[in-house]
Amino acid sequence: MSNDQEFIPLSVPYIAGNEWKYVKDCLDTGWVSSVGSYVNQFEEDFAQVTKTSHAVACVNGTAALHIALVTCGVKPGDQVLVSNLTFIASANSISHAGATPVFIDAEPDYWQIDPAEIESYLRNECQFINGETIHKSTGQRVKAIMPVHILGNPVNMDPILTLAKEFNLAVIEDATESLGATYKGHPVGSLGDMAAFSFNGNKLITTGGGGMITTNNPELAQKAKHLTTTAKIEPIEFIHDEIGYNYRLVNLLAAVGVAQLEQLPEFLAKKQEITSWYTELLSDHPGIQLMPEPPYGTSARWLYTIRLLNNNWKSINEFLAGKKIQTRPLWQPMHLSPAYRTLNSRKCPISELLQNRCLSLPCSVNLSKSQAEQVAAQLKLAVNQVK
Repeated sequence: MSNDQEFIPLSVPYIAGNEWKYVKDCLDTGWVSSVGSYVNQFEEDFAQVTKTSHAVACVNGTAALHIALVTCGVKPGDQVLVSNLTFIASANSISHAGATPVFIDAEPDYWQIDPAEIESYLRNECQFINGETIHKSTGQRVKAIMPVHILGNPVNMDPILTLAKEFNLAVIEDATESLGATYKGHPVGSLGDMAAFSFNGNKLITTGGGGMITTNNPELAQKAKHLTTTAKIEPIEFIHDEIGYNYRLVNLLAAVGVAQLEQLPEFLAKKQEITSWYTELLSDHPGIQLMPEPPYGTSARWLYTIRLLNNNWKSINEFLAGKKIQTRPLWQPMHLSPAYRTLNSRKCPISELLQNRCLSLPCSVNLSKSQAEQVAAQLKLAVNQVK
């Protein structure tokens, strides 16, 4: 490979629709801040795409999770069960609400939070008293479950929803990585009490930075909107009826979101095409396991991730970086994070195994087939040569 080989990034935004037009409209009219027609349109369009009744735009995915937790009644001192193999924002949002995250291991087949581990925790370590689930050792109330649909794949939701009903728990979907994925025909983000999405620069659609809350409950939607807009109750006077948050998404960024959402079907189709390229190029290699799509749903294929059967991700990452190919490992499991390792966490061996062995490959919406072929060729070379 020549030294002038073009750098192939992991995942970058694709700006090819009406983004410039809508942003110019904001600038021309002066509607650039926290109110405006594009905020309303983005919320309405997003609710339609996710087949939910309500959507509330906010400043980022972490803020969306935080508001969903508070709106669903999570209080300081409560416990919230959450995926162990996830970006740290999931756990941080729980901490911001004053609650304690309880990390649940992944299942080995599709790498999502394991419903069997959730059930084990609730039945063996908790007791149901007077309509509430109480942790036996600490006396803390268990208030919610936060399943994280990681990498574009959906979580197996039915067992979780059944347990939540039995133990009177709220279900807050972290769908920040999985816009466009479905579970048994239903969009992720439409299954629990509330859900959160992210529009960071590396996500399927982007606003540069932004988030969205979805729900089918009008009271929860009204509460979420109220809290994200500083809990202001009077349109003219500055009167606030509780401690709220300045989590509003500005009209300028919502304009980008409207334009990006218009292209969502095209983006999802391209992600499936990239998946087909990599599957064709890599499926015959004995040292590489491709990320499986669960039979109970469809994947949005946000990041194309492989599992290395005989190699550690670091050595392969370093090799590919030398070839100007950007790859990334999975997140450090939350129970091992310096921020959370002091918690009395349960063992999570599957999360540790996957984090040591998994690597995400370049999969931007504008990735070309020739670039995918370069990535696959160098990856196979690395797996064969690097120990």
